Amino acid sequence: MADYDLAIIGGGINGTGIARDAAGRGLRVLLLEQNDLASGTSSASSKLIHGGLRYLEHGAFRLVRAALTEREVLLRTAPHVIRPMRFVLPAVPGPRWTPLLRLGLLLYDFLGARKILPASQPLDLTHHVTGQPLMRKFRYGFEYSDCWADDSRLVVLNAVDAAERGAVIRTRTRVTRAEREDVWKLILNVQGLREVATSRVLVNAAGPWAGIVAETVLRLEGRPPLRLAKGSHIVVRKLFDHDRGYILQNDDRRMVFALPFAGDFTLIGTTDENFVGALDAVAPSAEEVIYLCRVVNGFFRTRIEPSDVVWAFAGVRSLYDTSRGRDKPEDVTRDYRLVLDKRYGLAPLLTVYGGKITTFRSLAEDALAELARFFQLHRRWTATTPLPGGDFPWDAIEDQVDRTLRAWPFLDEAEASRLVHAYGTRIERVMGDAKRREDLAPFFGPVSAAEVRYLIRHEWARTADDVLWRRSKLGLRLATAEKEALAAFMAGAVTAP
Repeated sequence: MADYDLAIIGGGINGTGIARDAAGRGLRVLLLEQNDLASGTSSASSKLIHGGLRYLEHGAFRLVRAALTEREVLLRTAPHVIRPMRFVLPAVPGPRWTPLLRLGLLLYDFLGARKILPASQPLDLTHHVTGQPLMRKFRYGFEYSDCWADDSRLVVLNAVDAAERGAVIRTRTRVTRAEREDVWKLILNVQGLREVATSRVLVNAAGPWAGIVAETVLRLEGRPPLRLAKGSHIVVRKLFDHDRGYILQNDDRRMVFALPFAGDFTLIGTTDENFVGALDAVAPSAEEVIYLCRVVNGFFRTRIEPSDVVWAFAGVRSLYDTSRGRDKPEDVTRDYRLVLDKRYGLAPLLTVYGGKITTFRSLAEDALAELARFFQLHRRWTATTPLPGGDFPWDAIEDQVDRTLRAWPFLDEAEASRLVHAYGTRIERVMGDAKRREDLAPFFGPVSAAEVRYLIRHEWARTADDVLWRRSKLGLRLATAEKEALAAFMAGAVTAP
C-alpha cells in the first residue's frame, strides 16, 4: 500500500489549491515544494483576481467568463486577503477605438455574472479624484470592477487549510527522482538527507519548472508543450492617494497596471517576454524597467525614473503553447490544460500546464475530476468554504478591525488593519494571550516576535525573506538593521526544539 493517495510537486497556487481540495475530499495528500511556498511565480503576479479584459480581444470568451465567475467566489471565501477594486481606464487615441472599449466593458460586465461588484461606467476625469494624478489631456475614460489579492498569502492559506484537513506539506524538499511502477516511488532530498515516499497518483504542478520535472525527475520522452514568459513589475513611492487602480493603454497595444500597494507605494506591471535561462535567478531587465517607467510617464503628472524604483521583481509564467514558439507571448492563452497520462499497469500522472491565480480553485476542481476514476471522492466543497480566517462577510473587514482594536486596545489602527488583512478571524492565534504590547516583543519594525513564532509554527516560515516578502510585504518598510535582527531571531527560533 502506498504512503499517500496523491503526491503533488509544486507549492505554488495550483499545487496548494489541488492539495486543499483533495485533502477535503478524503485523500491522503503529500505536497512537495523545493523552496518556500509561493517562492516562484505565485508571489510575482500582478496581485489581481480578474477576468483579463484584454483577453476579449483574442476571443477568449470562455476563459474570461470562467475567471470572472471566480472573482466573487474567491472574494466571499477569502475576504481578508482579497478585496474589490475599481479600475480606471483612461481613453486615449490610437490603439483602441473608444466606443469599442465601452462595448468591451459592457461585455465584461455581462460575462461576469456579478452579484457584488458594481458595473462599469463612463468617467469624467476632469471632475473626478482619479483624474487628478493624470495629465490634463486625459479628460474622460471608464471605470470597472475586478479584485485585488495578496497572492502569496492566498497560497499559504490554501496550504494551511490542506494541512488542517490531513495533508502533509513539505517545504524545502526536492524530488530528485520518481520511479513509476504500479505506484510512484519518490526519492526526496531534504536538506541533504535522502527520504522515500510512495503515492498512488502523482501531480506535476511545478509551474515553470514543470518541463524540468518532466525531463529530469520523471524522465519522460518528448518535449512538453510549455512556453515560458517573463512578467516584470516595479514598485515606486505612491503616485496617487486613492484606492483605485489604473489600467494604461500603451501604443504597442499592451496594458500596464498601476495599483495602490502596501500603503505607501504603487505597483506597476507587467511586461510579457519570452524567457530562457535559470529559473532561480529571474529578475527584471533594465529595458523592462525603462519600459514600465515610460508607460507611466505617458499618463501621470509625476514622472518616475529607474532610480525611483524601490523594489522590482519578475515571475515566469508557464503557458500551454501548441504554436511551438510562433505566437507572441501575449497571444498565448492563459487558460490551463490538464494532461492525464494513464498507462496500463503504471501509476497515473497528471500534469498541470498554464493557469492563472484567478482560476486556481476551479483548476483544482477540474484536476480532481480528472482523477475521480482512481478514487472515491467526497463532494465538491471549496466554492462555499472559507479559507482560514475568512469566515466573515466579504464587506465586513472594517468590523473585524474594530473588533480587533477592542480586544487588543494597545494596537493602533494601522497595526490592527494589517493583521486582520493577513489573518482575518485567526488573529487571536497570532496574538495568543497577550494583554499588553510588551507581551508581543521583541519587535522588528512592525513585526512582532509573537507573529514570527506563529508563522514558523503554522505557516512554514523559515527565513526572514519568507516573512518579509511572502507572508507579508513588510520588506519594503524594514531598515537593514531590523531585517538582520529578524534573521538572527528566526535562526534561533527555527532551530529551537
